[in-house]
Amino acid sequence: MSHPMSLRMIPLRFPPRRGARGFSLIEVLCALLIFAVGVLGLLKLQAVSVQQASGARYRAIAAAQAASLIGSLWTTDRSAATLQAQFGSAAGGPGYTSWRASVEASGLPNVAGKAPTVSFTTVPGGGSATASSLATVTIFWKAAGDGDYRNHVVLAQVK
Repeated sequence: MSHPMSLRMIPLRFPPRRGARGFSLIEVLCALLIFAVGVLGLLKLQAVSVQQASGARYRAIAAAQAASLIGSLWTTDRSAATLQAQFGSAAGGPGYTSWRASVEASGLPNVAGKAPTVSFTTVPGGGSATASSLATVTIFWKAAGDGDYRNHVVLAQVK
């Protein structure tokens, strides 16, 4: 008797493995960890760049305010006594008072907490008989996150 169709088991054959297929859970977790570290690094870089930009802005404001005062020194009577009386922070003259108000309105953070200082030192004339004054202008500010006040110091010889 012949059977029209014989039912015999044919074993399934898989092709030989040439390499791993798919990803293991460890590989996926490592990739996620590397990605997360990269994203955190970018966020930190962004925060530092914003902080540095703010610091540069504050330094530019302080430099402009100091230059404004020095310009005022040059347009007045430049004798040592007049400079000290009008612009010295110890004397609190009208020139210093109006300039200080300008500094406080300039946008520097916490500038009112530590007043800017202006002092004068008499410098011998060197080759000429006329003495000059060395003006020292110091502006202080304290940004959010700063531990202590920062300052900008400008020296100008007024003759």
